[in-house]
Amino acid sequence: MAKRVTGPEIEKLIQLLAKVPGLGPRSARRAALHLVKKKDQLLGPLADAMGEAHRKVRICSCCGNVDTSDPCTVCTDVRRDHAVIIVVEDVSDLWALERAGAMNAAYHVLGGTLSPLDGVGPDDLNIRGLVDRVVKGGVRELIIAVNATVEGQTTAHYITDQLSGLEVKITRLAHGVPVGGELDYLDEGTLTAALRARTAI
Repeated sequence: MAKRVTGPEIEKLIQLLAKVPGLGPRSARRAALHLVKKKDQLLGPLADAMGEAHRKVRICSCCGNVDTSDPCTVCTDVRRDHAVIIVVEDVSDLWALERAGAMNAAYHVLGGTLSPLDGVGPDDLNIRGLVDRVVKGGVRELIIAVNATVEGQTTAHYITDQLSGLEVKITRLAHGVPVGGELDYLDEGTLTAALRARTAI
């Protein structure tokens, strides 16, 4: 049995850091040690920032984004085209699309995908809120930007069914060869999707 070399406070810090995605027990120990060594420059300001985030962060009642205001900064941005809504699985997907800066549209975060095997049904996702936004009017196009997985495609088809009969254009992200990708390294599914979605030059 390994001997404890730190107090319970540092052990708790390591255990909590280990729960952060991308950090395992070993990385968490290294991160905790770095924070403790730089207590004044890092640990104190980090603790203050986390405390403030805990107090102020809200989930946007309109789109499902996380922000310190409700409605969020994206929803209240008058420079965006709110007639176009990009539907994503998670907030991390919203952030990734914003970093790309490809479109200046509104968003809707589902909070996951339909997965009967995992017990995730339509009521567990923010699909009703999306339908309500479209029913209210003013939405010209929905861009379904979910992952190209079985669950993602099932979710996309379910949303399309829920919106049938409503006057809204529904599109999805193109699937296929990534920029800089080499054909030899791509899987068969990606190659098939790329061939089906081919465009004129």
